[in-house]
Amino acid sequence: MDQVLTKEPGKPRLWRTAGVLALLAGLLLTAGLGCKGVSKEVAQASRPLMLTYWRVFEDSDTISDAINAYRMLHPNITIDYRKLTYEEYKKAILDALAEDKGPDIFSLHNTWIREWLPRLAPAPPVLTVPFREVQGTIKKEAVTVLRQLPGPSIKQLANDFVDVVSSDVIIPTEQADPRAPLVPRIYGLPLSVDTMVMYFNRDILNASGITEPATHWREFQDQVKKITKLDEVGTIIQSAAALGTADNVERSTDILALLMMQNGSQMTDDNNMATFDKYTPETAGQALTPGAAALVFYHDFANPEKEVYTWNDKMPDSLQAFADGRVAYFFGYAYHLPQIHALNPKLNFGIANFPQIEGNKPVNYANYWVEVVSKKTQHRDEAWDFVQFLTKAEQAAKYLAKTDKPTALRSLVNGQLESLDLSVFASQVPTAKSWYHGQDAAATEKAFTDMIKQVQEGDADPLKILELAATKVNQTIK
Repeated sequence: MDQVLTKEPGKPRLWRTAGVLALLAGLLLTAGLGCKGVSKEVAQASRPLMLTYWRVFEDSDTISDAINAYRMLHPNITIDYRKLTYEEYKKAILDALAEDKGPDIFSLHNTWIREWLPRLAPAPPVLTVPFREVQGTIKKEAVTVLRQLPGPSIKQLANDFVDVVSSDVIIPTEQADPRAPLVPRIYGLPLSVDTMVMYFNRDILNASGITEPATHWREFQDQVKKITKLDEVGTIIQSAAALGTADNVERSTDILALLMMQNGSQMTDDNNMATFDKYTPETAGQALTPGAAALVFYHDFANPEKEVYTWNDKMPDSLQAFADGRVAYFFGYAYHLPQIHALNPKLNFGIANFPQIEGNKPVNYANYWVEVVSKKTQHRDEAWDFVQFLTKAEQAAKYLAKTDKPTALRSLVNGQLESLDLSVFASQVPTAKSWYHGQDAAATEKAFTDMIKQVQEGDADPLKILELAATKVNQTIK
């Protein structure tokens, strides 16, 4: 061991080892429990504190393993988890934040992030967090140590998570000086990423002489004609697919948006203005824009004058109809899987990839929630440290195993490809995309619902319908 002090005759003691300076600096950030001389910084950081965490849909047991593991490292931090209903969720958080009683951490849908941006704390580049350690060689002693850890970085995010996550959670942000260039900041991290798939009724396909579900839309149209059965007055007796209407098709707005994206529509421009009503350079001169063509294609399945007519607004809810065995194809997400099992445990069904346009690059639709930190939190570093800890592979894998959800992490995709229930979802995650819904996601969703209803009326130009919808979305952009 280096001797750190020496006394020469007639001279004061001198520091001989420069490394001691680093040791002293470390001691300022370290305090043994029960020891005297605890630094104010360590004493402050190691005081008991509580992080409140609000989510929707899921009980606390889905992340209890992660909470317990985090507390082993940070025994002074308690995580108070609260589950809210979807109906009350937004209002409850907004009311609580207005009274400075809101959660430190909460979940937001990926389409809500920009709407909530003024209320969110971006990830800091460095996190200062207390850890519990056991130190000493002869006499073991528990001590609290302040560590400076890197916050999530843009490079790390791109390496660890599938592509759609970066496009949703990395947002250019103003600096203190408004004249300075915008800086990209991270505003949240997800535990999973869901994608829309095609559920199919095996019995109906078998009875129709169809051995495999359709993989592309032309094949899908051919199968619809084989499966659909009408009586002599045109009433649908057996439906092939729940498509073409708004209110009785689960996530009809997502299906329409995905069809637009698959057909080459540019949903927004570089300034985040809605452009799904515009022509692209490749489609200039065509009768319809890519978006309008997708809207007409979607409506055809509910148009009695078309060969692919198979659904209408008199049919029951699409999820219930599929569970009852009344429709061959249902489009939904992973969260629909337990609902189908609950509605009809004996239903003979499978899961297939969402159909694509033959010859085009595959495009799938992302639908997921992001864990974010409140701008009003008094414990920003601890809150972000927990979010980062929770969404790492080790803890995320435990959450995904309990919830049967598809992963957001690249490193876990291959493992889920072996899962009977999750393989299709996992296979689509790398090609999943999202788009900016403006400052009011609910208004955007209504604009898409209105488009479907207007084209059903048959007296409006699809180009004009999309133009009006884009105008409504752009009115929400500040």
